[in-house]
Amino acid sequence: MDGRKLALGDVERAREDARARATESEWMPYLPPASAPFAPADVEPSSLRWAETVAPGGYTHLRVARGTRIRLEDPHGDACAHVLVFNAVNPAERLNVADTQKIPWQAYLRDGHPLLSGDGRVLATVVADTSGRHDAFCGTTSDAWNEQKYGDALPEGPTPSGHGLLWLAASKHGLTSRDLPPAVTFFQGVRADAEGSLVWHGSAGAGTRVDLRAELPLILLVANVPHAADPREDYVVGPLRVIAWTERPTGEDDDVFFASPERTRAYRNTIAYAELAGL
Repeated sequence: MDGRKLALGDVERAREDARARATESEWMPYLPPASAPFAPADVEPSSLRWAETVAPGGYTHLRVARGTRIRLEDPHGDACAHVLVFNAVNPAERLNVADTQKIPWQAYLRDGHPLLSGDGRVLATVVADTSGRHDAFCGTTSDAWNEQKYGDALPEGPTPSGHGLLWLAASKHGLTSRDLPPAVTFFQGVRADAEGSLVWHGSAGAGTRVDLRAELPLILLVANVPHAADPREDYVVGPLRVIAWTERPTGEDDDVFFASPERTRAYRNTIAYAELAGL
């Protein structure tokens, strides 16, 4: 009996010690999201579902319902969000960058731009954008690129690659490296010049944001790492904020629905798929 009491006392002391050592980090989710110091003032607190600050060289992953609105914020001007989206019901349906540029007849991501899959459906829509500095040409950084430029690419090291972090995020959802298509990048812009060369334009500055609307249930993967075209020698990237709240998917009362015949067809394909599947 005395031995049992001693063991119980040891467990209780260990628990108290562990709780005393508990610390909070700025690179963490805020629960409930309404308690986040950067919770949007224009969003009803009860609708908030997620709020997180992603560290420089960090990643996050979310599974969100159809109609969820996801806000990405660049608080200091050096965030670089490399984003992949998958149909959460069937992850074989995923972001197709070529169709994302081709269907809207626009290579540059901006307000109103749909992110399409290869199945002719809209996975997400850019519904607000105060940055205008994005990229759908270069994809994210590879291990080989980071090893050549920075000398290291390990996810737990000081200079992780975007692909390595997206792979880690994907693994949380049963996906592998083979499942990762080219990503789109927000907050660090690339433009094609008159000769067709890609030119890095960098950030629009601190305090900009991009809002995405989930048109289907989605798996969202985000890596916050420097852009491959960033000419700076150092591994320069700032924190990234991610906030998600309940809203509604795009419908016929939204201007983007009828922005072009191709977009209308894609949105109708998406709605039909969702309604038939009971999503």
